[in-house]
Amino acid sequence: MTANEEAGTTDGTPPAAPVPWHRRWTIGRNRYDHLELAGAFGDLGTLIPFVVGYIAVLKVDPLGILFTMGGSAILVGLYYKTPIPVQPMKAIGGAAIASGGAMSAGMICGAGLFTGLFWLLAGATRTVDLVTRFAAKPIVRGIVLGLGLLFMTQGTRMMLVTPWLGGVGLVITFVLITYPRFPAMFALLIVGAVAAYLLDPVHASQLLSMRPSFRLPEFTFARMGWSDFVAGTLVLAIPQIPLTMGNAVIAIRAENNELFPDRPVSDRTMAVSQGLINLVSAPFGGIPLCHGAGGMAGHVRFGARTGGSLVMLGAIMLALGLFFSSAVGLLFQIFPKAILGVILFFAGLELAITTRDIGGRKEDVYVMLVVAGFAMWNMGAAFLAGIVLYQALERGWIKV
Repeated sequence: MTANEEAGTTDGTPPAAPVPWHRRWTIGRNRYDHLELAGAFGDLGTLIPFVVGYIAVLKVDPLGILFTMGGSAILVGLYYKTPIPVQPMKAIGGAAIASGGAMSAGMICGAGLFTGLFWLLAGATRTVDLVTRFAAKPIVRGIVLGLGLLFMTQGTRMMLVTPWLGGVGLVITFVLITYPRFPAMFALLIVGAVAAYLLDPVHASQLLSMRPSFRLPEFTFARMGWSDFVAGTLVLAIPQIPLTMGNAVIAIRAENNELFPDRPVSDRTMAVSQGLINLVSAPFGGIPLCHGAGGMAGHVRFGARTGGSLVMLGAIMLALGLFFSSAVGLLFQIFPKAILGVILFFAGLELAITTRDIGGRKEDVYVMLVVAGFAMWNMGAAFLAGIVLYQALERGWIKV
């Protein structure tokens, strides 16, 4: 038998070139390899602090959180085929955790249901397009820049909890970020695990001794009363709307379409998507979720380029929730804040650098910087300030 026959060709043509190793793990347009797996953990800096807060302060069952987030991440990754994140809504999470346990599981469920209904209707009726039509490029870039700077500031604060560990993490990441064959995220996770054991050996040993125990999530919708729905809507959900509009609709659409122009999304699809995942997750003990631009920046910075990263992350979350939910709270609690700060810092850096295409027009740069300053305080105020300032400059009412 000839070499061609062994390769499956009998007509004398040369055998086909071997499939590159990185394509052997591609299904559709999603890739499943070590780079995507590393990028899957790029949003831990925002994910873990909120999950720990929900579990430790509000006593929310980690199974419901991980089950719904994991399932949502898998669906989002399969549908969009880009690393569009699934992460906790920050204003709702911050307010709920800051209450010190005064918020009930029913109120969180109510906030999630209202959020789901609001964004589903806003996207389905094209209402979201009416608002985002005013979002000129300098306004969008200002929101993105503000988010990036906010993430870098928060990351720095977290690194200062254990300065030497934060410094080690920074050095490792800067060195490895240019060598994707050994992703920086894997090194950070290893350093974080070792540091967790050294800094808190008692809890680390307790964690290692835990065994898997299978559980299914509870249907928490049955425990929500009308008063919970109203309170969750007024106290938690409505104040979140401006932040979601700026960060999880306008900014994520702009970021995705710049990074992945062959797989574009629209403001409407982002709104509808957030509506659906919240309507599905809220009844099963999930927390209000969104698609944050900072999360995508983190995924991309550490190697993700397709939705495969979300699918793998979702599968890990489902496994942790279904089999190790009793250990999740402790696992997340002992993971060093300094390493999470490094991850958050680089996510912010990746987000802020996307504003480099703003151009040299002074008025556009001026609007971007003003919006960025407001965005570090309040996303809704930044959006409104940007619209007013941009229109005033365009119409010649004021000059800079």
